[in-house]
Amino acid sequence: MARSHEESHEIARRGASKPLYYLTMFLLVPIFRLVFAMRVSGTENVPRKGAAVIVPNHKSFWDAFFVAVCLRRRVHFMGKAELFQGRKGRLLLALGGFPVKRGESDAEAIETARAVLRRGDILALFPEGTRVPDPNALGTPRRGAARLAIETGAPLIPTVITGTEKRRLPLPRRVQVAFGEPVPVDELTATPEDASRVINEQVWPAIDQEYQRLHARPGLIAAGIAAAGIGYAIRRRRKK
Repeated sequence: MARSHEESHEIARRGASKPLYYLTMFLLVPIFRLVFAMRVSGTENVPRKGAAVIVPNHKSFWDAFFVAVCLRRRVHFMGKAELFQGRKGRLLLALGGFPVKRGESDAEAIETARAVLRRGDILALFPEGTRVPDPNALGTPRRGAARLAIETGAPLIPTVITGTEKRRLPLPRRVQVAFGEPVPVDELTATPEDASRVINEQVWPAIDQEYQRLHARPGLIAAGIAAAGIGYAIRRRRKK
């Protein structure tokens, strides 16, 4: 029997099945790290306890899962309402997700996000609002994540993900996840002006800078390997 939008939020506000969440993470972590050759940095920037808002760029449906497998703490996230249908929806609820109606003001989703933060948990929100599959560009951030952080006093954690865009078999690209230094919001007020200022002047520039650095790194690594191979070939020729 399908759950209503309101029933899904009631479950998310109570907190869904922790055993199922941690069992899933236990199974996913080695798979993700092996298959995607994950490189993770900055996990020490995520508070060990208390509320926090993780704000990653958004390239793929799988981004929330890549964030979750990096951390020992449980991560909650919003997903478009269409994903929370049938058995798949129940699984996503159990894994910390909750639905949001896109294209309209969804008071239920906003209140659930507040509930997650008020009980001291971690919430992951994508400021771009939708996936930006272009590997060379980021989207324009919205201020909603910052507004929620200010309202609840939770620090913002700038987070960068690369390598998840347009993935198909075979899977040659390495996935990289980097958590930046927390941006405190204690001295801000929950106004559109302060929310816009912190997301546009502090959080997003940090994400953009790190994204460009990480996005370039796989190419540099490949170039270094190629150069090493060429150098080895030249040395062998000289010895002959």
